[in-house]
Amino acid sequence: MKSKIAQAIKSKYFPVAVLWSDEKPEGAIQFKEGKRGCVASVLFQAAKGHTAVFDEKTTGCNGGAVGLGFKDFELGYIEYFLSTGSPERNIPGEYHRKNPEMAKGFTQQLPHIQIPTKYVVFKPLDQVNEDERPQCIVFFVNPDQLSALVMFANYDKPTKDNAILYSAAGCHQTILEVIAQNYTDSPKAIVGLTDISARRFVDKDLLTFSLPFKRFVELEAEVEESFLSKEEWGNLRDR
Repeated sequence: MKSKIAQAIKSKYFPVAVLWSDEKPEGAIQFKEGKRGCVASVLFQAAKGHTAVFDEKTTGCNGGAVGLGFKDFELGYIEYFLSTGSPERNIPGEYHRKNPEMAKGFTQQLPHIQIPTKYVVFKPLDQVNEDERPQCIVFFVNPDQLSALVMFANYDKPTKDNAILYSAAGCHQTILEVIAQNYTDSPKAIVGLTDISARRFVDKDLLTFSLPFKRFVELEAEVEESFLSKEEWGNLRDR
């Protein structure tokens, strides 16, 4: 499966398809059970041409299990970890939220996704078969490319908020929140990897631009008539 969008923005990296599957791809990258790791780091490897797979026991961390849609956060730990910590409970704090109450409110706003399969698979889009239907597509983009894609997300809409940015963990921004858009009447693109805990796993000039699959298909059909095929963007793209 090729992407006109990727070609139009001259993407250095493969768009990554996120799929649900009951079959484990042969030779796929996978965390060992109990080993810590960041989903964002594996997503970046998929953008470089590798296939990766996760099951409920190999998500790298609890946040990754939530971000991939295997489960919801359980309160009692996460609200302290995301905020001030708790010495009494021996919980370190990231100070990403002002206090546990703020962090609790954040976790309760995350989408709930019930995955119907055993695995979540990351695969370069050009390796996706015709009979496979991704849940979302993730682009790794520089500032110029991101600017173009934010504009492009609004190209065929009369509204101005068709590309949005949520404050969340990297895997929540790039996967969980994007897949949740598939269940809305007007699916939106989501800008991601503004999570400072995940940014160390990608180049400093890159963010992500993720599209729910339905919206990806719609926008693919608009590339040739849009500014992405015109001189103004071409000059910026090639500078």
